[in-house]
Amino acid sequence: MSNSIIGYCAAFLTTTAFIPQAIHSWRTKDLSSISLSMYLLFTLGVALWVWYGYVNESWPVVVANAITLVISTSILYLKIRIDFFKI
Repeated sequence: MSNSIIGYCAAFLTTTAFIPQAIHSWRTKDLSSISLSMYLLFTLGVALWVWYGYVNESWPVVVANAITLVISTSILYLKIRIDFFKI
């Protein structure tokens, strides 16, 4: 099995793992158990992985982390909106 196939499989699994949390967060608006500092650091780290993958032309890294970045940013946005703006 090629490294790219392994990379895309890993990317699919780790990226889709965030989808249930995003759906739950948006449906319930309950993010009380989610740490703001953790999601800030995580989202920044994912953005850096996208950059790293792009610079190194590692498309499984870019694709997986770009999708994860969108999902984690949406959860982070909701967390900030609820915690600071009580919306």
